[in-house]
Amino acid sequence: MQINRVTILFVIYKSRKKKDNTSPIYCRITYNKQRKEFATGYYINPENWNSKNQFVKPPEKEHNFVNTQLSLITSKMNQAFLLLQVNQVNFDVEDIFRQYKGEKVKADLGVYEVYNLFLKYLERLVGKELNEDTHKKYITYGKHLKSFIKWKYKSKDVKLSVIKSSFITHYEYYLKTEKNFAQITLNKVIQRFRRSIRYAIAEDYLDKDPFMLYKARRVKKEIVYLSQEELLKLESKNFELQRIQQIKDMFVFCCYTGLAFKEMIALTKNDIIVEFDDNLWIRVHRVKTSRSYKVPLMPQAKMIIEKYQQKESDYIFPRISNPKFNAYLKEIAGVTGIKINLTHHIARKTFATTVLLYNDVPMEIVSKLLGHSKMQTTQEHYGEVVQRKVSEQMKILAKKLK
Repeated sequence: MQINRVTILFVIYKSRKKKDNTSPIYCRITYNKQRKEFATGYYINPENWNSKNQFVKPPEKEHNFVNTQLSLITSKMNQAFLLLQVNQVNFDVEDIFRQYKGEKVKADLGVYEVYNLFLKYLERLVGKELNEDTHKKYITYGKHLKSFIKWKYKSKDVKLSVIKSSFITHYEYYLKTEKNFAQITLNKVIQRFRRSIRYAIAEDYLDKDPFMLYKARRVKKEIVYLSQEELLKLESKNFELQRIQQIKDMFVFCCYTGLAFKEMIALTKNDIIVEFDDNLWIRVHRVKTSRSYKVPLMPQAKMIIEKYQQKESDYIFPRISNPKFNAYLKEIAGVTGIKINLTHHIARKTFATTVLLYNDVPMEIVSKLLGHSKMQTTQEHYGEVVQRKVSEQMKILAKKLK
């Protein structure tokens, strides 16, 4: 029976020499054909290094200190290796290094513990690649994971190393039966959990992906939008109350630009730019995907911009919260006779369907104007709309051919 041993070697990197001609000492651990290197934090003149015997020469006070520290590193590393062997844990070179640093090895990490490490990783990305609202959602999803582990395993956590595809199956069952989540909500919770598993794999906490054979159950969500008649009816309606009129104008503006609420409310005068075609465009930062894109200003949207940008504020539109905005839209829908549950998001859907797709704008252009990161996203959301338009056109053709 072959016994794997750990090899500890100190190397000098002459290529990283400092101005005082000293170079860093690195510790190289090799185990089971895997290698890990880390800086010891000590520097010496390469000429004073005895590579064969692994010490600094000649005997001097400073050299003796470095030699003592290197011996301590070797001793501590060997202790870490022996401890892992005694516990009979399947470990690798990264685990030896973690044990040396006093951190938990892979086999000891819990699923919920790793999710919290993932949350800390995301926290550093807030304001850069991630918005605060999305981070809060991840925190909420973490609470679902914690409650599931307690429900299923009667424990605060379960070892990451032992989870399999059955863990995901049981988690889905819990979300359906105990939380009464709809499939679309369930998919979002599982999707966020999957990202924490990808993080665990990237950080070498986990070797195999339990999601390898997993396939989410797709949900077809009906696209709700204003028809051409409803949009024109809303445009032509004027309200005596200034606040109601403002809400209507802002909604119509988004029907012709596709801006989400956060993008609309954050729009400033500096975001209105003249492009290569000498026409006005909107420069948009998509909060949801952290992508920037541009949308040409159609005449209807341009008129609304001109109406509201005269005020002193840099923002184009007056300040209002999303819930209040939607509450006003309910009043507007009642007055205009629009039967659907009117919310701001319907403006974006109306832009994609009634304004673009129903006017023969190609799907790839629609995808760009919506700021989607993938063409597949646009096709999944609006593919049915295209089919509906084809059906309508074929009916018209059939009548002509009679």
